[in-house]
Amino acid sequence: MVSERSAVQAGAEVLVASNRGPVSYSLGEDGTLTAKRGGGGLVSGLSAIGPSGRGAKRLDEGRGPGDGRADAVWVCAALGDGDREAVRRTGGALEPEDTGGQRVRMLDIPAEVYAAAYNGVANSVLWFVHHMLYQTPLEPVFGAEFRAQWAAYETYNAAFADALADGAAPGAAVLVQDYHLALVPGMLRERRPDLRIAHFSHTPWAPAEYFAMLPDDVQRQLALGILGADRANFLTHRWAENFLACAETGLGGQCERVRPEDGPPGIVALVPERKAHTTWIGVHGLGADADFLRERAHRPDVEERMTALRAQIGGPDRKTVVRVDRTELSKNIVRGLLAYRQLLTDHPAWRERVVHLAFAYPSRQDLAVYRKYTAEVEQVAGTINAEFGTADWQPVVLHVKDDFARSLAAYRLADVALVNPIRDGMNLVAKEIPVVSDAGCALVLSREAGAHEELGAHALTVNPYDVMGTAEALHEALSMDDAERAARTERLAAAATALPPAQWFLDQLRELGG
Repeated sequence: MVSERSAVQAGAEVLVASNRGPVSYSLGEDGTLTAKRGGGGLVSGLSAIGPSGRGAKRLDEGRGPGDGRADAVWVCAALGDGDREAVRRTGGALEPEDTGGQRVRMLDIPAEVYAAAYNGVANSVLWFVHHMLYQTPLEPVFGAEFRAQWAAYETYNAAFADALADGAAPGAAVLVQDYHLALVPGMLRERRPDLRIAHFSHTPWAPAEYFAMLPDDVQRQLALGILGADRANFLTHRWAENFLACAETGLGGQCERVRPEDGPPGIVALVPERKAHTTWIGVHGLGADADFLRERAHRPDVEERMTALRAQIGGPDRKTVVRVDRTELSKNIVRGLLAYRQLLTDHPAWRERVVHLAFAYPSRQDLAVYRKYTAEVEQVAGTINAEFGTADWQPVVLHVKDDFARSLAAYRLADVALVNPIRDGMNLVAKEIPVVSDAGCALVLSREAGAHEELGAHALTVNPYDVMGTAEALHEALSMDDAERAARTERLAAAATALPPAQWFLDQLRELGG
């Protein structure tokens, strides 16, 4: 058995902290542990801490980490029973063969603390604030239950801060990820002022007037948490500006903006409990990993899924509108389906000539509001098929079982990509589909997606709340001639791959002096 301390005994030069790590475990009835490596832009980007920064080594279904460098460690939380058992067996230092060579320290935070911090605060409060999801006549309610959950969130963040402080070499670079760990930079600076600390927000950041719904002391804690970092990084300039405004509000004006003639802006917290230092603001728009996507999209399992999807589409002349999302409230899947229904109502010529491939993979089903939303997605899709379907045409092909190969097959078949979130930090699907689409695709894109900052000039922009406007954008996209669609796709793909994940990570590390 490997001791937990041995995972970081030499002191890591680069540390990454995130709620979810690059690997998760399932526990079989016979006690067998099975490791599954994760996917997504974060895993792909952080693979750059492999030897000599060579970038990503791809593994399994998604994008796995590269061979671990001796001076780098990833700190994450145990998410379920399988993870907790893995921590018990290894002391927290995961086996290299499970992680693709990455050095990973997994923290077994008490399950009740984790649940209150993750579901009670991170996903039910911070996510809702930043994505502006509250039905404000009824919510939020910040009472005694919230205060207990907030205490758990503090404990959860402190566990990460302790692990990072314990495991970092003198002057190490620490890159803290996302809203789950918003308090960590401030806590870590108190424990280890020698460290170089960055925080990255993968979500939008709320406007100051919406952020102000949070209790005043919570606003202050969140602002001081992020401002414990040397660099606070965001996906778009819009989210960065929102954070600066929220920091000013949350600190009651006890801060000062720094605006050098050259270089990014900064902000200094001027509070009695904190030694003043400048937090510089960075913007890094995570891009799609073109090489991996194009290679992965032409493997045999994707070809098999394409054959099956073509059979469901039901004819070589039918066009496709493709969306691939989790059933996350902010993704706006129901209004997207209603817009497609409006398209078939207002433009009946498209009936039997277009199929909507809607992949809506269930998300956060331990929260009742998400279960209800997932059921609503299925109900609306069924209603459209009942209203418009014929013996040889199913207007909506809905898949709710996550299948990465099938998603890539749909990308390749896309004539139109529909990405209409209420709010989204970036949205990599908007960037991935144009990279993979075989014949080129038109992108219908919400102005509230972070990706709009980079892709909006080449997309058809929609107001995510305007169902009729989105229907007209779908009509325009489906009616686009081949030459224009191909030209738009080329420009979209170039913009989408301008900052690939490994470079995205290395740029942030370089700015810390790493």
